[in-house]
This record gives sequence, structure tokens and C-alpha cells, in this order.
Amino acid sequence: MLEQRIIQFLKETLSGNVDAAHDLGHLIRVANNCKHIQKHEGGNPDIILVASYFHDIVSLPKNAPDRHRSSQLAAQKTLTILAEHFPEFPARHYAAVEEAIVCHSYSANIKPGSVEAKIVQDADRLDALGAVGLARTFYIAGKLNTKLFNSDDPFAEQRALNDKEYALDHFYTKLLKLPDTMNTGEGKRIAKKRSQFLLSYIDNLRQELGLSVSFCDE
Repeated sequence: MLEQRIIQFLKETLSGNVDAAHDLGHLIRVANNCKHIQKHEGGNPDIILVASYFHDIVSLPKNAPDRHRSSQLAAQKTLTILAEHFPEFPARHYAAVEEAIVCHSYSANIKPGSVEAKIVQDADRLDALGAVGLARTFYIAGKLNTKLFNSDDPFAEQRALNDKEYALDHFYTKLLKLPDTMNTGEGKRIAKKRSQFLLSYIDNLRQELGLSVSFCDE
């Protein structure tokens, strides 16, 4: 019942202009990732559920100077929403929800302490990998008017990486590093599998560009 009420609330309140990479579909995927990992790792399912659905209730643009504050603002707004619209959710869990939301952010770079926060962070990062992660990366690149890749040196073999200018560089500056940041065993297992999809894509791109060296086994 709580999950259905939250989904209905989000459907009614999320702006029509919400970033499609952080829309309700993203929240549902993260919640589903959380539920899967929780079965393996434990933790309070209600805290995890609430944090997963509200972790991006405030999501500043990727190029915003105060982007790193998104998770803090989201946590604050979530506690207000819970108090006003979900009074049945125990106030004793507020601090745990706040931690899980604040810690989920990659840019905030805050190490989670509780198992609930670890699960939410892993679940959110999993959505940046695999087929969905690939689609989200290029969607965001389009919104930011970022080039797909550097035509002269697509894989940054002779230049410094710059993911603010080239979308493909983001694979190397962040995405392919995510498996090593996972907190849970199950999160790490899924992340490694999904990162292989990205490596396979890179390998196919290299071949299409006439470059035959494979990086799939790295």
C-alpha cells in the first residue's frame, strides 16, 4: 500500500518538465533494484523503499554549479513530504531515510554507513549501467549539447578525457568505474555484468570506426 501511494503521489506531483533520465521510470527502476538487493543484503525494506522513490525528488541539472547539493535538497524535501502526506511512516526512520538519500549522489561523494544507504546508492548506480545506462548517457548528452565523441581521438588515447565535451568520455570518467564503488556483493555482481554491456558497445563502436583493438576483456 505504501509503495502504491508513493507512486500515485509522484505521478501527481512530478513536473511535466522533469529530466527524463530522472523521471518516474528511473525511480521505479531504482526501487526495483533496491528490492532485489535487499533480499540478498537485508536492511529495513520501508526505509529503502521510501529513499529509493524520493532520492531524486530534487535533481539539479548536470551542469549546475551546485549539482552536488541535489541529494541534500532532496532529503530535506522528502522529510517534509513524509510529514505532510505520509503520516503513517514512522518519524523514527526519518534520519535513516535522510542518510540514504544524501549518500546516493555520486557527485556528493559521501560514503554510506547503514545497509539501507548502501543499497540505495548501489541501486541508483546500477541504473547508470547496462542498456538503460547507455540510453541515459546519450539522452543527457543531447540535453547538454555534448558531442558524441571526439572524431580525431574517440577513445582519448592521445588526449585528456573531457566528459563535459564528449559523451563517450563519460564511460571512462565515471560509468566503468562504478562496479568498484559498489557497497554490496549483489550490487557489485550486477554492476560487473552491466559494465560488460558498455564494454561490448565500446568494442563495437571501435570496429565501426575502423579500430580493431578489443577492450571487452579489460
